[in-house]
Amino acid sequence: MKTLLYSLFAATTVAFVPAFAADSHGHDHGAKIKAPNGGRVVTAVEPHFELLVTAERGLQVTFLGEHGKAIAPAAQKITATGGSRSAPTKFTFAKAGNTLLSDKPLPEGKVIPLVMRIKMTADAKAVTERLSLNLNDCPTCKYKEYACACAH
Repeated sequence: MKTLLYSLFAATTVAFVPAFAADSHGHDHGAKIKAPNGGRVVTAVEPHFELLVTAERGLQVTFLGEHGKAIAPAAQKITATGGSRSAPTKFTFAKAGNTLLSDKPLPEGKVIPLVMRIKMTADAKAVTERLSLNLNDCPTCKYKEYACACAH
């Protein structure tokens, strides 16, 4: 009897798993979104965005539309704080073409904690995203560790 119940439970659970793969805003978070510039895709807000550390150690935010294609920012406002707790660096972002760029570079170091606050509209509640930007090279792909595209 227990075996029959376990089998029935397992069968019904497996049948419902695909229903939860797509979220309430209509797409599958199980499928990895490819970052157009080789950065890290942040899915905490809609539309999602790519966070890229530029060659000058600045932060670049590119919002992503359908199929991961870059779209122009609208009314989004982003601030960030990173680096050591004893001397944090505060970042603000300004529109530069189809991206938002930070006003200053990241502090020195290879692993930088970063806390981002994202407001999608002026009256929207801010979303907090906590990241660790590991700027070491990935040993198996061409990206930095924070944006690694392989499954190591």
